[in-house]
Amino acid sequence: MELKGKRVAVLVEDLYQELEFWYPYLRLKEAGAEVVVLGTGKETYTSKHGYPARADRPVEAVSPDEFDAVIIPGGYAPDLMRRSPALVEFVRQMDAQGRIVAFICHAGWVPISAGILRGRMVTSFFSIKDDMVNAGAEWVDREVVRDGNLISSRTPADLPAFCRTIIKALNAS
Repeated sequence: MELKGKRVAVLVEDLYQELEFWYPYLRLKEAGAEVVVLGTGKETYTSKHGYPARADRPVEAVSPDEFDAVIIPGGYAPDLMRRSPALVEFVRQMDAQGRIVAFICHAGWVPISAGILRGRMVTSFFSIKDDMVNAGAEWVDREVVRDGNLISSRTPADLPAFCRTIIKALNAS
């Protein structure tokens, strides 16, 4: 159990991408982390294809101090997540405290809204490259990019490298 004692938040909102939520959720649990699903106020959220995910707590009810990392899955959910001031502030504070902020695919929209990408190297699904560059990031096309506490990936095909990098970063913290 390489991540015993580590606490990881996974954010959820309607229209999340199934693999980008469930793969890290299950992989980090398998590695021994305590994984807590944080939503924006509802109890149950549905994926792009209707698969349900249950939030353990609303993001407003937690503090970044309680977590070692936050994972933001993609899909269309990030467009809804970024509308929650509490969720955006949670991500901003996680970054300010140097905690791991990991995002994949379209989830880069949340760190953009949190204002934490200026001068940082990241990747994402190619269609939000302009958004990330306009937010001040240096965008590269790689399966995973780690810039300090930020970890980013492009698509579900990158999930193995994404999760390996998150686990390595958690082990080093």
